[in-house]
Amino acid sequence: MTDRPISPDAKTEDKQVETSLRPTDWDSYFGQTMVKQNVKILIEAAKLRGEALDHVLFYGPPGLGKTTLANIIAHQMGVN
Repeated sequence: MTDRPISPDAKTEDKQVETSLRPTDWDSYFGQTMVKQNVKILIEAAKLRGEALDHVLFYGPPGLGKTTLANIIAHQMGVN
């Protein structure tokens, strides 16, 4: 198959750009104040115990920031 300029498949470069545009810390993430406060407490408690973070489940329609929050949590915990 030839390389088409428009394709339904995500390219590696697209994923890298999307990931680099997402916030990686709390100061860059706006909104969801209560969620941020609760997640910060969970992260701090896990770090103080020296354990991995317990499971966290985000749900809701697209566009609410679930993936961005998951990326911030991973970055704050030092994992992928």
